[in-house]
Amino acid sequence: MTNRALLLAALADAPSRVRRPLLARDTTLMLGALCALGLWIVERPGEGRADTVDWTVTPQPLRGPADVDVGLAGTVLRFVPAVAALARGPVTFDGDPRARERPLGPLVTALRALGADVDDGGRGAIPLTIRGHGRVAGGAVTIDASASSQFVSALLLAGARYDGGLDLRHEGPPLPSLPHVAMSVAMLRTAGVEVDDTTPDRWRVVPGPIRAVDVVVEPDLSNAAPFLAAALVTGGQVHVPDWPARTTQAGAALPDLLAEMGATSALDDGGLTLRGTGRVRGLTADLHEVGELAPVLAAACALADSPSRLSGLAHLRGHETDRLAALAHELSALGSDVTETDDGLLIRPRPLHGGVVATYDDHRMAQAGALLGLCVDEVAVQDIATTGKTLPDFVGMWDELLREGR
Repeated sequence: MTNRALLLAALADAPSRVRRPLLARDTTLMLGALCALGLWIVERPGEGRADTVDWTVTPQPLRGPADVDVGLAGTVLRFVPAVAALARGPVTFDGDPRARERPLGPLVTALRALGADVDDGGRGAIPLTIRGHGRVAGGAVTIDASASSQFVSALLLAGARYDGGLDLRHEGPPLPSLPHVAMSVAMLRTAGVEVDDTTPDRWRVVPGPIRAVDVVVEPDLSNAAPFLAAALVTGGQVHVPDWPARTTQAGAALPDLLAEMGATSALDDGGLTLRGTGRVRGLTADLHEVGELAPVLAAACALADSPSRLSGLAHLRGHETDRLAALAHELSALGSDVTETDDGLLIRPRPLHGGVVATYDDHRMAQAGALLGLCVDEVAVQDIATTGKTLPDFVGMWDELLREGR
């Protein structure tokens, strides 16, 4: 949500304000990318809460030459090229070694079809250069976005600024992570952009201005997954303040998914409270729309008293790491009986033992390892600092949770 708000502010018709943004590596990379393209961003202490900040984003004519470091942030890797095509001058993209392996081909093909000048050396991946000419023709384009919903969001977020707007169709296997597309559409509408999504797998964006907004960023609900799962697996209780009553975030599915595994939860004006009942049941679930929750849920399934089947997750092979292979390997190494399927995992719990959980530079794998360490002696998580991708103080928050629990 933070990176979508920043991107829309970059294309808006006046300065925007982004309140209580997520402060993490992914958002820092987005700030760096947009500043490289010429934006002015001013940070001030947040109003009402001492631990927050507000950003005022003043749009400027987008320009190159510029170098953009995408790190391992999918939103920077996919969203910013669609905006850089509107700049004048060359914009070069590169990032972490794993980012060079993440799927990008459908977006590159779409941008070319819409009139952008993209040089990727035929790789369908970074490093690449977009030679901007100050405008993009836009119009109709069809892509296969089954590898990542971010291909759709990238084009939607910039589409209103293309001369002919955007008429985007998805053709291929079902689109994953639809809540993220719904988030993009909702934020565009808040910024005054007309989006027609009444036809399945088709989005039409009317060309025109993007209105400046004053947006308060919601808490990152997916980052709540290991904390809520901690209550489930220990029979404890966790409270997450400011949990929104209505949201497009994928993490909103957590209370229901954890309830199937044995938790109970209550939502009131103060936030969400989830309680474990002392039993962890196995989970059978299609997680196609909420795949980012899979690593923590898989770890919880390894601690359950009955088998689990997680499906709809083939697209996770193109995330920060091949999450299906990584989860199968790391859970098996601790003693669980795990089978990797075409689109998910079969997890048959067995007594677990200690060991080192590798994280593969993946923040969700690190969170999953921390959860296992609550219930299994002598579990060490390799490179826990990788959680800084989306939650820099994960270790401090985890330690505080455990201190309060004692």
